[in-house]
This record gives sequence, C-alpha cells and structure tokens, in this order.
Amino acid sequence: RGLIADGDVDDRSIVDVRASEVRGYTQYHWMAGIGVWSYALRRAGWPDDRPVMSDSLPCQPFSAAGAQRGLKDERHLWPVFYELFKELRPPVLFGEQVSSKDAMAWWDVVKGDLNASGYATVAADIPASAFGAPHIRQRLYFVSERQGA
Repeated sequence: RGLIADGDVDDRSIVDVRASEVRGYTQYHWMAGIGVWSYALRRAGWPDDRPVMSDSLPCQPFSAAGAQRGLKDERHLWPVFYELFKELRPPVLFGEQVSSKDAMAWWDVVKGDLNASGYATVAADIPASAFGAPHIRQRLYFVSERQGA
C-alpha cells in the first residue's frame, strides 16, 4: 500500500484493450506485473502526475530458453501495443525485453516504429544482477521520448 501510484488494474489481454477505453489516464503501465514500473519511477523521483507509459511485453518469443519463434510467435505483442501507443502518444515510454539474439530483431522493429512516430529512443543491455538480483538474466531496457512536443 502506497508503494505504487493509485490506479485501476485491468486484467484483460492487451489485445482486447482500446485506446478510447483508457484515454485520460496520466500513467499507463502495460503488463506491469506487481507494479514494478510505477515503483521504479517513484524511486527515481518521477511524480505520479507526470505522464508516462511503460511496457514489459512477453519475452517468451525471444528467450533463448523458449521455442525461439521470435516475430512469428503469437505472443509477440509489439504490434498490438504499438497501435495503443500511437493513439495515446505519451510523452515518454519506458520498456524492457529479454536480451538475446532473437530479441535484436524485435528491437529493430520497435526502434524503427518509435523513430518513425517522432520519438528519440535509446536502449541499454543490463543484467538483473546489476540491481542486486542473484542471477544474470540480461535485459534490454529502453526509453523513448516524443520529440517536438
């Protein structure tokens, strides 16, 4: 209680969410699990009333431990997420994905889409162990900021 921003939890699949149904919120944290994006942003000093969007899209299509179907996997939800993103046009997007050979193809698509939408985007490949986790688990973290806003 009190560790993450107040809000609503929508347990529908992102496939079933329409931008018109969520427009008006200040922060959007998609597939946020236990609220880690809200928590991390608060810890970094990001105010609850500052607009932002975050995503932690499924990593299974791109994980070396999975079937490695990549962009052809039905769990590859970037195209669905991107449609919401284009309609909501947040000033800033934070995201993460597993870091693997297959995820680099995902990143090429994501970065290309974001850049084409007028966002400047950077990424960093960081292991979970850098934040105190007892495992390496490489992740690709990115931030994208709308330009000319």
